[in-house]
Order: sequence, then structure tokens, then C-alpha cells
Amino acid sequence: MDMSKGQAQRSDTRRQPLVIDATQRLRELCLDSAEGTLLGSLSAVAQSLGVGIVTVQQAARVLEHEGLLSVRRGPGGGYYVARPDDAALDRAFATYMRVHAIDYREAFGLAVMLDCEIIEAVASGLSPEDLEGIAALAADLETQVSAQDCIEFEIRFRETLLAVFQKPLLELLARVAMQMYREEHQTPFFGDAVAIDDWRAGRRRILQAILAQDPALASFEARRYRQMVDGWLRDTLPAQASGER
Repeated sequence: MDMSKGQAQRSDTRRQPLVIDATQRLRELCLDSAEGTLLGSLSAVAQSLGVGIVTVQQAARVLEHEGLLSVRRGPGGGYYVARPDDAALDRAFATYMRVHAIDYREAFGLAVMLDCEIIEAVASGLSPEDLEGIAALAADLETQVSAQDCIEFEIRFRETLLAVFQKPLLELLARVAMQMYREEHQTPFFGDAVAIDDWRAGRRRILQAILAQDPALASFEARRYRQMVDGWLRDTLPAQASGER
């Protein structure tokens, strides 16, 4: 083996724990700071972490990929705190689901399961402004007549509830699940007038329970709706399997 190559490999091996530690400490610094905060120049950050500039550069590349750090060069440059872009997170999450063969039905079913927790929490306390938003949603429900209407309403339904509940992880999952359903479904859940009527009745009961600010009733209706969706999911499996053969 070439001696210089062997020495370089040993040097890289020794540096890896140092880079991992520096990356974690720099990550925590980013997470504890507001977006746009200047952490300092390359040399200043290296001095703050007690490591060399090469180690900081390696750590910075990781955090740039994670969306937590922005490296600006030139006058006024330096290391600035950033936040991941929602669209990038959506793409990463959707890619992960596809790599692991999670199809739209599983994602949609999980989103509906999480709805049960969200709906009960929302019904526990609403501001006057929140009540107005839910009431407007309930009125709009009666105008939904096509499968595409149902899909778009489901997106607005979750956006409205999550604006009250404010759980970013659940919002991300629901958004990606509905996007997958909208783009990839082959056997629509809302495939005929009867299914749309059943869907509308289920959502109507949930919205009425939320407007009544009755968490127990809202939870009951959410689970009742989930049972209906579970039936739709089971019904789509044979059709999907036969279509793939």
C-alpha cells in the first residue's frame, strides 16, 4: 500500500469522531438560535467549537444538507442559522415512503388514524375565530359533489384543524399522505355518489361535534369515520393487487 495513502486513511479515521461531535454541537447551536442568526465566520465558529476549520467545513456541509445552516461567502458572509424548507421536507418524506414501499393507502389510513387525536383536541377548546373557521368549513362541506372535491376538502379540513392544534409533525404526515393520494391513487375512495354521501355524512357529524365543543362526541365520530375509511382501504386492496399483475 502507498504510505501516503495509508496515512491519509488513518487521519480520516481519527477525524471522524471529531467531525461527528462538531456536527452535533453545531446542530444544537443552530436549533437553539433563531433563523437568520449569524453564528460567525468560519474561523470564529472553529474557535468557538475548539476544532480546526476543516472539521467545521465538514460539519457545515452536513447541516447545510439538513437545512439548518446557510453558508454565505463574500462581504457580510459567514455561517447563518437556517430552517428546513417545507417543500424539501415533503419531498424527503415522500421519497422515504416510496423507498420503503409505503403506498398512498397506508399513508392515508395513518393520517385518518391521527385525525382521531387531533379532532378530540380541537373540540376541547376553540377561540371565536376558530369557531368561525370550522363553521365555514361545515357550510362548504355541503357543496362537495365530486371525488376531486372530496380530496380538496380533505386537505382544507386538515389544514384548518392543524392550524388550531399546531402539531408540525402531524401536519407534515397529513400533507404528504394527501398529496400521495391525490397524485398516485388508482382506485378512488370517493368512487361513486353513495361513497361521497357516506363521506359527507361522516365529516358532517365530526364538524357538528367540534362546533358543539364536545370532545367525547368528536372522538366517537372520528373513530366511527375511521372505521368507514378502514373499510374503503380494505376494498381497494384486491383491485390494486389485480391491477398490478
